[in-house]
Amino acid sequence: MNQKRFRRLYREEGLQVRKRAGRKRALGLGAPLALPSRPNERWSLDFVSDTLTDGRRFRALAIVDDCTRECLALVADTSLSGARVARELDAIIAVRGKPTTCVSDNGTELTSMAILTWSKGTGIDWHYIQPGKPQQNAFVESFNGRLRDECLNETAFSSLTEARAVLAAWRDDYNRVRPHSALANRTPGEFCNHHLALAATTGNGQNPNPGLSL
Repeated sequence: MNQKRFRRLYREEGLQVRKRAGRKRALGLGAPLALPSRPNERWSLDFVSDTLTDGRRFRALAIVDDCTRECLALVADTSLSGARVARELDAIIAVRGKPTTCVSDNGTELTSMAILTWSKGTGIDWHYIQPGKPQQNAFVESFNGRLRDECLNETAFSSLTEARAVLAAWRDDYNRVRPHSALANRTPGEFCNHHLALAATTGNGQNPNPGLSL
């Protein structure tokens, strides 16, 4: 009984175990996205990770409005599932209104059934960038670069509570205090208010919450 005969008999008797198929993953479309022209037209999401002083790792979910450059959320925790991401998005929508599109990479949390179900249920289009091409999600990637250079790399966090407090303060400074050259030297909050006031004046109905800035 050699190995080939053994395998043939095993196969003929139907004894082989079916190989488990890999989980289906969302693939990027490859089509370039047009630059957004108004608040809430497109939000981009990504994760950034860091380590506490005791060696424990944590992650932060960043959500950015690609038009105004506002950081809509900066959520830090040791674990951030797809269901948690959906809850955070719902919390922002309750205050700000729905985006037209969300953009992300193909990370496990962002391609989970929780996110796919959320996208279908809310009617919000979810665009996945192509694997290995973070430049297709340039707005949140640029934000994460600033976050890491100016905050994460400069601060030793002793606890998750401290990390959350520091990130919240940095986000507030980023949105409300710091002018951006790409926004005509206005802060993201000022730029958002300008767009919303303009929308209210022209009556185009694009923004459900005029005057709102996070």
